[in-house]
Amino acid sequence: MTMRISSDPGSDAFVARIEELSGQDLLACYQCGKCSAGCPMANYMDILPSQMIRFAQLGLKDELLSSEAIWLCVSCLTCNSRCPKGVRIAEVIEAMRQVCIRSRQDHLDVRKLEENTLATIPPIALIGGMRKFTS
Repeated sequence: MTMRISSDPGSDAFVARIEELSGQDLLACYQCGKCSAGCPMANYMDILPSQMIRFAQLGLKDELLSSEAIWLCVSCLTCNSRCPKGVRIAEVIEAMRQVCIRSRQDHLDVRKLEENTLATIPPIALIGGMRKFTS
């Protein structure tokens, strides 16, 4: 069994759930940052893709599930193609969204966004967000 750094006894279950849903070994990531460097949405994220993986490795569930970043990923798969270890980061981020949605902590309701907010969000993020909540 892999050792995780966390004082929260539920964090191991969270890490295991993310790995199960994504089909990825989180510890395969060695934090090179190539995923974040290539991400077209990185400028809009409060936590970069490499940081999301690190937070997941550490079992920081609350920080991840309350972040804007898991909802801003547009699943373009650039991170997957850039990872030298073959970690499918987009699938890990999708797993984070699934955990959040399954616990009914939906984060983004496009219909409730103010008009000035809609004007500043990249269209691909809105389309990706709507796709995530309608499939």
